[in-house]
This record gives sequence, C-alpha cells and structure tokens, in this order.
Amino acid sequence: MTAPGRRSSTFTRLLRHGFTDPSAAERLLDSAELGPVRDDPVLLDALGATADPDLALLGLVRLVEAQDGHTAQRELLDTLIAAKPLRDRLLGVLGASTALADHLARHPRDWQALVTYEPQDLHPGVEEFERGLAEATDPVALRVAYRRCLLSIAARDVCGTTDVAETAAELADLATATLRAALAVAHAAAPDDAALCRLAVIAMGKCGGHELNYVSDVDVIFVGEAVEGADEGKAIQAASRLAAHMMRICSETTVEGSIWPVDANLRPEGRNGPLVRTLSSHLAYYQRWAKTWEFQALLKARPVAGDLGLGEEYVATLAPLVWHAAERENFVPDVQKMRRRVVENIPATEIERELKLGPGGLRDVEFAVQLLQLVHGRADTSLRSGTTLDALKALAAGGYVGRVDAVQLDEAYRFLRSMEHRIQLYRLRRTHLVPEDDADLRRIGRSLGLRTDPVTELNREWKRHASVVRRLHEKLFYRPLLDAVAQLAPGETRLSPGAARERLVALGYADPAAALRHLEALASGVTRKAAIQRTLLPVLLGWFADSAEPDAGLLNFRKVSDALGKTPWYLRLLRDEGAAAENLARVLSAGRLAPDLLMRAPEAVALLGDGVGGGLEPRSHAHLEQEILAAVGRAANGEQAVTAARGVRRRELFRTAAADIVASYGTEETPVVADQGALVDRVGGAISDLTAATLAGTLRAVVRDGWGETLPTRFAVIGMGRFGGHELGYGSDADVLFVHEPREGVAEQEASRAANAVVSEMRRLLQIPSADPPLLIDADLRPEGKSGPLVRTLNSYTAYYRRWSLVWESQALLRAEHVAGDEDLGRRFIELVDPLRYPAEGLGDDAVREIRRLKARMETERMPRGADPTLHTKLGRGGLSDVEWTVQLLQLQHGWAEPGLRTTRTRGALAAACAAGLLSAEDAETLDEAWVLATRVRNAVMLVRGRAGDTFPSDGRELAAVGRYLGYGAGHVGDMLDAYRRTTRRARAVAEELFYGA
Repeated sequence: MTAPGRRSSTFTRLLRHGFTDPSAAERLLDSAELGPVRDDPVLLDALGATADPDLALLGLVRLVEAQDGHTAQRELLDTLIAAKPLRDRLLGVLGASTALADHLARHPRDWQALVTYEPQDLHPGVEEFERGLAEATDPVALRVAYRRCLLSIAARDVCGTTDVAETAAELADLATATLRAALAVAHAAAPDDAALCRLAVIAMGKCGGHELNYVSDVDVIFVGEAVEGADEGKAIQAASRLAAHMMRICSETTVEGSIWPVDANLRPEGRNGPLVRTLSSHLAYYQRWAKTWEFQALLKARPVAGDLGLGEEYVATLAPLVWHAAERENFVPDVQKMRRRVVENIPATEIERELKLGPGGLRDVEFAVQLLQLVHGRADTSLRSGTTLDALKALAAGGYVGRVDAVQLDEAYRFLRSMEHRIQLYRLRRTHLVPEDDADLRRIGRSLGLRTDPVTELNREWKRHASVVRRLHEKLFYRPLLDAVAQLAPGETRLSPGAARERLVALGYADPAAALRHLEALASGVTRKAAIQRTLLPVLLGWFADSAEPDAGLLNFRKVSDALGKTPWYLRLLRDEGAAAENLARVLSAGRLAPDLLMRAPEAVALLGDGVGGGLEPRSHAHLEQEILAAVGRAANGEQAVTAARGVRRRELFRTAAADIVASYGTEETPVVADQGALVDRVGGAISDLTAATLAGTLRAVVRDGWGETLPTRFAVIGMGRFGGHELGYGSDADVLFVHEPREGVAEQEASRAANAVVSEMRRLLQIPSADPPLLIDADLRPEGKSGPLVRTLNSYTAYYRRWSLVWESQALLRAEHVAGDEDLGRRFIELVDPLRYPAEGLGDDAVREIRRLKARMETERMPRGADPTLHTKLGRGGLSDVEWTVQLLQLQHGWAEPGLRTTRTRGALAAACAAGLLSAEDAETLDEAWVLATRVRNAVMLVRGRAGDTFPSDGRELAAVGRYLGYGAGHVGDMLDAYRRTTRRARAVAEELFYGA
C-alpha cells in the first residue's frame, strides 16, 4: 500500500512514459478489462511511444470492452502483447485518432485488419482497396469498409511505415476505389441509365494529383457520351443522374457518418454549368471561355472511375490547351492575383494558424510549382506530373528550380503536410487550422517525433518551415534566371537560354533578351556588389513583374546600380533596410518620371530607406524654405543659387513621387493607402509647398545678385489656380500674379523696372536647361491677360479691379494666396481682392449667367479635337472643370455669408458647402470622388509618361501602368475606364443640377 502523501511507483512510471493524467490512467490500467496484461512492461512501453498515451489507453479499454465475450477479449490482448507490429499499429492509431477509436468501438472486430504484416500489405494500391470495398453494396456498408481501409493507412502512417507522400498517394488510391464502388452502387440502382451512356469520372485537385488528405473534398469533373445508337440528350441526362447519385452515396450522412463530399464545382461554368458534358462540349468551353485558373486546375486531371477510355481521351484532348496556357496574356499576374485573393479572404483571426492557405503555407508551394510547370511543361514533358513533390523534383532535375531551393521546399512541404494529416486524423474533420490548445499541439508534436518539449518544438519547426516557404516561393521563379547567367557553379544543371527567355516572357517581360543581358551584368562576377545583387535580384524581379513595366524596372535598376554600386552605403541600404529594396523596385517600374528624377541624382535613393536621412514623408514648407534659402546664401552667384534650389526641388519631387507610388502600389509591410483623397492632398500640398519654397529662394538669389540685400520695391508673389489651391500636380505650371510697391523715396518708374527685371530673371533662371526639371511660371491670369503688364503695383491692381474687373477674374481670385516675397504686401493684396471674390450678397443674375456662358464656351472651344469627352480629366464630362466651377460658383454666391467657403482649396470648399447645407452629403461625396479620381489620373499619366496629359494614354502598356497606380491589376484596364466613366457621369449630373440649375 502506498503511504499517504506519496505517489505510487505506477504513478511515477506513467508520468515518465508521457501520460498527462496518471491518476486516470492508473484507474484504467486497474480495470478488469486490462487485468491480464496490466503488469506487462511491453504494454506500458508501447503506450508511451504513442502520440497521446492517455488517449491510446482509453481507446484500448473501450475496444476491449466492446469485444463480444471473454474469448474475444483474450484473443485481442494476447495478440496485442505477442505481436509487436499489431501493438504499434493499433496503439499508434488509438493515440492519434479519436474518430478511428470510435470506429473500432462500433466495429470491434476491425482491429484484425491491422494484424496482417505481409510485404504486399505495406504499400497497397487501388486493386487492394477495391478488394477491401468489394462486399459493400449500400452506402452504410461502404462507409464501414472505407474506414476499415482507412484504419490500415493511418496505422502505417503513424508508425512511420509510409512517409507523408506515400500516405497521401494511398489516400488517393482509396478515394479512387471508393468512387468506383459508389458508381457501381449507382449503376446497380439504375441499370437503364447505365445502359444508355458512357460516364467517366475525372479526379481533380489533390485526388487527381495523387496527394489526398485524410479529410478533403474529392474534386471531380464528369464526362459523358451516348452509347452507340442512343440519343445524346437522353444519354447525358442519364449520366447526370448517375453522377448525382454517386456523389450522394459518398457525401450524405448516414448512421455511419459520411465519407467525404464529392465536389464537381471545378467543371466548366462551376455550379451554374451542367453536371455532365460531352467531350466536345468540354473542348468548346476550354477553347473559348476558360480562365487561366481553370487550365491550372487541369494539371491534376486524372481519370479514376467509370469509362476509363473516355477519361483518357478527355485528358489527351485538353492537354494541348493546358500546356499553351502560359502564352495567355497576363498569365503569371492572373495566377499570382488568384493566390493573393485566397490569402485576402482568410479571416484575420485565422491567418496566423492557417496551414494550407496562409502565407508560407502549402498553397504557396503548390502554386509556385504549378506556375513553373505551366511555363516550361510545353517544351519539357518530364514536368507534367500532377503530384506536387514529383513535379518539384523534376523541376530541380531540369534546372528550372535551384537544387538547394528544391530540397528546402520539399522538406517544408513534407513537414506541413504531415502536420495537416495529424490535425485531420484526430477527429477526421476537414480543417487546415493549427489548434491553439496545448494538449492538441502536444499530441501533434509527439506524433511527429518531437518528444522533449513537443509544443515548443512543434511551433518552432512549423514557423521555420513556413518562413522557408514564404522566402522561397516567389524567388523560385527568379533565382534560376540568375544561375543561368552568372554561371558560378560549373557542372550544375541550369536553365537553358531558351527556357530562361520563356520564363521571362511568361513573367511579363517584353524583351527577354535584354532582360537576360541586364541580369548577367548585375549578377556575374565574384565582387561584393555582384554577390549582394544576386541575393536581392530574385526578390526585385518579382516586384518588377508585379508592375506594368518590368523591363523598365530592371533596366532602371541596372542604371542605378552602375551609378551607385561602388558606394558602400547603397548596397548596405538595400541589404539591411527592409523597406528600401521594395520601395526602389516599385519606384523604378512604375513609369518614367520617378526614375528620371532619380537618375539625375542617384544618391536620392537614400530617401527610400527607413534610417537616418531616409523616409518618404513630405517636408514642411518652413523646412523646405529654410533649406533652399540656406543653399542660396552659400552660392557665389544667382545661377549657382538657383541651380542649388532646383536641385532641392528635384530631390523633393522624387520624394513626393516615390511616396505616392509606394502608397498606391502598397508593399509587403504597408498596405495600399485606402483614402485616395488623402493621397491627392499629400501630393498637391507637397508640390505646392516645394514650388513656393523654390520661388522664395529664386527671388532671394535674383535680388541679392542685382541689388544686394534690398530691392528698391517691395515684391510679392501670389499663387493662383492649383498653386494657390495647394493642388499642384507633377506636371503643373505655377500660376502666379506679381505685385510690387515702391519703397519710400523710390520713383515708381525705377521700382517698376526693378520689379520687371526680377520677374524676367526669375523665369530665365528657373528654365535654364539642366539636369533638373524646369519650373514654368505662368502669369496669364493677371489683369488684361497676356496683353497686360507682367507686374503691377498694389495701387494699380486696386484701380484696375475697381473699374475693369470682370466676373471671370473674381472667380480666378478665389484661388489667390500669398506664396513668396513680402508678407505684408501679400496680406494687403489678399485684403484687396477679398471683396471681389466674396461679393456682399453674392453674385447677381447677370454675373451667374456670364459664368455659365463662359463654362459652356470653354467646353466647346478648348476640348482637343478627337478627344473622348468621357475620358478627358480636365474639360470632360464630370471632370475637374465641372467640379471646380460648381464649387467656385457656390463660393462666389455664398462666401460672403459662410466663412468656411473662404478657402482656396477645392475639397475644403466643397466640404464647407456641404456643412452649410448648400448641397446634400451625397452630392458632395459624388463631386469629391470624381475630382479626386480625375486628379489621380492626371498624376498617374505624368508619373507613367514623364510628361503631362489630361486624358488616358493610348499606349497599352502605359494605360496598364496607370491602371496599376489606380489599383487595377493586369487585364483590368477596361474596368478602370468603366469606373472612371461611371464616377464622372454621376458627377456631371450633380454639376448640371447645381451649376446650370438643370
């Protein structure tokens, strides 16, 4: 008897053997059922070797209890102790699966299925499983026989007799035998239907690929034909009834549960299409309508049941279409987009536990392998395997995948599939989520041989393998390209030049020969630069391929690398700062403007990092002005000073463009910025502040060069149009007015000469041809337009506006804001024009009619000939002009009474008008959405083409690049144009009602 307070020796032994509840285990061992064997050390050792000793012991007691009489119990226990193969198999299953323990409790003689241990029993195939199911003639008997066969598969799996690939193949073979048995039951139930038709069952997905899970939908496609002399329509109806009955036999729940769902949704047209089609109907669909993913799915197609001859004919007929799928436009982006969509649809609470679909999961390996098969399988038939690991091995053997990468992916895939098998085996439920409970994790870890600290070890191994997959699955496409050109490992199999070009074309490169030359220049050699670039390029190439201009991205990277490759900070930046490399790839492949700005001073690439001196947040106006004025102060003369100012402007334009591109494309670390209006405001504000600071610096330089510290006249620059509204785009001119006021004692004529000289010199210096983009100054909004003097005194403006001011000038002055020069003079100019732009009691009827007439005339006369008015961002239907004139009319009419309307900014005025009840929230949102979209399109055109434009590009690649900036993937240009027309059509309707009173 054990002394009080002390544990029994049995209790201690149970703990040592891995039991987590030794007290309960001790009671079970003391039960009458286990009396004959409780003291046999063999039993305890065998239980301790299972995944869950407590679960195995409980299952064993239940199984012994379920035996029919004492004799049957003794037979089981004697065999258990005497036969090690049975002991390992039976207890291994009981310790890993409550579902199979339940089956054994219901069918207590089925343990005998585990006794046989002949060589042929180790790796059964379809024939063996068909024999195991042969006596099942109804759905219930089929389920019992199926689980009996499953029991033997699970036993070989948990004992390590078969590896994960062999287990998956056995599960697929058992599914094949089950489909055949179910179809035989359906035939027997409807012999007349069976006599009318030929029906082939094509396995798809994991069953077709010979890599099935324990619990998975079995994906199928049905092909039917009429037997000779039968009516085709009636034959297909009969085949459909047989197919539907076969599906029900497998899927429906009975007293013995279900087997698995049979899913026919991969068929043409999915669940909306007919269940059974003829071969010619299948062919017609795939020739005309099939999407890229449907050809990808056909990689796994394998005839498994019914008329196998018809099934083989189906596969042979569609194979040529499968192996030409890579030639489809946007093939790779379509496949990658589908993968991203799968990830995006995973609930946020589950993504970290998703073993199959999450980042670094099984699907990443499968998609990567399938993509490479489709690209290269047309020319190399050795790649045409439906089994993921076999295909990966063939890809490595052919040099299409790096040998080391293939080994690492193979190991990771096997581990993740083993985890998936153990998770599903426990309750025989379809799931890919890693459990959170420590007891479940402990059982899974022990089943995989992790015995020291199963939970910690399992989590560590899982994360390690997922990290490998995440790191390699996209590099898989690109690293062999580098190996092909760098040739650093003599004798190793590598991509042929033809295969390399084939892959680059599939990835979206228009000039694969040039791309290979760039890769060779970047990756060849043994220098530190080449070694780092070989590490970076597989990732960079993927980001380039994700853009509309991968060729340009690669070429631009070579140019930057040639310019900066010998500077240690550049390579260190790309290697060590996570965001820098992806930001650079996005910027270099998004169009011409940002790369052009960067090439003129490649050191600006440092802005793309996240360290000291990096960062893409725009600088404040005060900061910019301080830097430019300091640079001007250090310069020897006016030209050098303005060159320095323009250099700062170029750098900051690059910063703004890069930030806009990164926010619009998104990166792995930061998602796409959802608030499009915020992006527009940031670009407009940054460029407007930069332009104001550049003008202030140029003004300082010109004054200092010509007059020293003090100009004979006070001088101010007034921003107009988009400049005054803080809405400048990348290609905008600076609309301004110049105002001066003679200093005390200075003659007006002398002051005027000085002011005009300043303006002339400012314009000259800002447009001198150089590496920096020019800043064009447009003063055409001045009184009397191009016919009037370029500069006026404040008194002259006062006199003009009092006598001659027209309503269009009041409208233009809504945007007036002091931007540079004498602040007091600028403030007094604004005070002068306030009564004009916010007239007391609003506009009279004549003035409103005049504004409407001007708007209609502008639409008629200024729209470029041949331009599509539905796509012109400035003058087109519902474009910038419609929105801005509508808002400005509200400002002119109500600004005197509503302080919120006294702003130069379109969006701010629109929001204030809504708040004042001058238009509904719905109408305000409609106008704002159209204005933001049109502004984004203009910015996109400038970023892509490197020159300004008010309409969408006609070139296909440029149009696709605009679409990518606006969030539309490859092949969705039509959706972009439709969305633009839809948005602006709604805005036009609102504008007509508010502006014209329609």
